Amino acid sequence: MHPDLKAVIELQQVDLKITELSAQIDDLPVQIQTLESQLNEFIHAHEERKQRLSQNQKERRDLEGEIQIVQARIAKHKDQLYQVKTNEQYRAMLKEIEGEEANIRKIEDRLLDEMLEAEELEKKIREAAARLENEKTRVANEVTDLRALRQTDVDERDRLLARRRELESAVGESVRNIYERVRTMRRGVALAEVRDGSCTGCHVLLRPQIYNEVRANESLLTCETCSRILYYVEPPPTAGVNSENVSNSASGELGRD
Repeated sequence: MHPDLKAVIELQQVDLKITELSAQIDDLPVQIQTLESQLNEFIHAHEERKQRLSQNQKERRDLEGEIQIVQARIAKHKDQLYQVKTNEQYRAMLKEIEGEEANIRKIEDRLLDEMLEAEELEKKIREAAARLENEKTRVANEVTDLRALRQTDVDERDRLLARRRELESAVGESVRNIYERVRTMRRGVALAEVRDGSCTGCHVLLRPQIYNEVRANESLLTCETCSRILYYVEPPPTAGVNSENVSNSASGELGRD
């Protein structure tokens, strides 16, 4: 294989891996921030429920106080029933009492709603409290793992960048210029393997003469359609057993039976 071709093939592999690692390195802080944000949201929701429960308890006390005030008014009206002098005043007082009793029923309905809400809040607070420490531990462990992975990726990228500099120096300037130009044009992919007579970069069939030259891997050739540098990889020999041997072996086995 032509030395420059061999070098740019490895250079392409190194560049693709560097691009992949760089994307992962940039993405890992986002993953960490997402984990920490999810934990903070969990804690915030937990605190909000506790605050709402405290507010609920105050509202229930206020409603119970309102009921006591209305009950006191009802008791007063009932005492006044014995002091009225006419039937009209008596009926009016009864109507007042009925209105106050209806008011109590409304307050009691509100109080019941508050009690049901408190029951649900208390359940969620207990569940969240039971999960909170586990969530903190889980997030801390995952963040630690992600930071370690990021450092591993950074170290690997540094190693590949050093290898890239070695490969660049091993490639002639003209070849390096072609590689960089095509890599810029083709979204980071400057090379294409040839398979079944076609460029795998653009899937265009090569002319027979070009195909034969590419198969030799003795010169630097580019695709006439997509401009990528072409190379050929000899397919591995087909693994298998001669059908005649299989037939003979099968016959032998049958004969032994």
